[in-house]
Amino acid sequence: MFIKNAWYCAGWDYQVSQGKTALIARKIAGERVVLYRKLNGDVVAMEDRCPHRQAALSMGSKEGDELRCMYHGLKFGSDGKCTEIPGQSNIPERACVRVFPVVEKDNWIWVWMGDPLKADPSLITDAVGPSHPDYNTRPCYIQIDADYRLENANLADLSHSSFTHDATIAMGWAQALAKPQHKVLPRGVKTDYWVRNVPVPKFVEHMFPPGFMCDAHFDITQTVPCNWILHFRVFMAGTATEGESDGMLVLDSWSCQAITPRDERSVDYYYSWGVSKATDRPGLSDLLKEGLDEAFREDKAMLEGQQKRMEEKPNFKTFDIAADAGPGKMLWVLDKLIKEEASQSESLIASMA
Repeated sequence: MFIKNAWYCAGWDYQVSQGKTALIARKIAGERVVLYRKLNGDVVAMEDRCPHRQAALSMGSKEGDELRCMYHGLKFGSDGKCTEIPGQSNIPERACVRVFPVVEKDNWIWVWMGDPLKADPSLITDAVGPSHPDYNTRPCYIQIDADYRLENANLADLSHSSFTHDATIAMGWAQALAKPQHKVLPRGVKTDYWVRNVPVPKFVEHMFPPGFMCDAHFDITQTVPCNWILHFRVFMAGTATEGESDGMLVLDSWSCQAITPRDERSVDYYYSWGVSKATDRPGLSDLLKEGLDEAFREDKAMLEGQQKRMEEKPNFKTFDIAADAGPGKMLWVLDKLIKEEASQSESLIASMA
């Protein structure tokens, strides 16, 4: 089940060009959407479904700012209204396509899937995108065939990094033994913690002297439907046991991740890792991208295996451990907002009866 009154990431801005045939098909929270750019550069998002016979508008043709269905030739303006039906002059009132509010921010394209009157751009998560002047950021993408609730739980619990990502981004058992602080937000969870005097991840250990140890700070904001923004800093191991590390800063970075459910068992995962220009060096940003790509392939295998087993035994009784505190809080927020939205919808229907 999905929250409707929320901004969903529909991809990176570079994925929707001004090309004549650049009609981008997406499936977002169970709804088929087609994206294209108008001549002024604005992105249009409309339902990927011609109201005449449900043909895919993403298989259509751009004509200026308008979109023609290539099944029977109906043409629609960027507002969704039909402007032409070949062979007849009258246009039925029902000949219109749903159009969704769109905002571009931090190199992501955001689509509001609910009530257009409630589309508040201030609800879009803040991120550090590839165009940020102070960071060298590499954008990435992967599709994972798993429920977005599993993704929410996975991201709210970094203890899994010590095991799932032992060969890539794990810092030994540091994440598994950490004591993160979780603060519930109106539309998500804020997580903050330090790990101290720990090894660097294996995929970068060749860049440091043998036995090099570090301190690392994780500052995470996770929001609905499934957005995860990490400010990740690494220092040479210092002597401080509380608060800011007193070691030398060696990495200042942001990993920004927007996970969009296609349906109840698959997601589009748009992510990046960017290094501050002050702590970057030639090839480092590319190396971090390579490491994150491999780590997410590890996540993909784990989550897709989990999805299959949950489908095989949907009533299987699991149990919680301490590491489930973050996932529990994040899923509680998500479920609360979904229930509130459903209640408001039921009240509106009742008032109209």
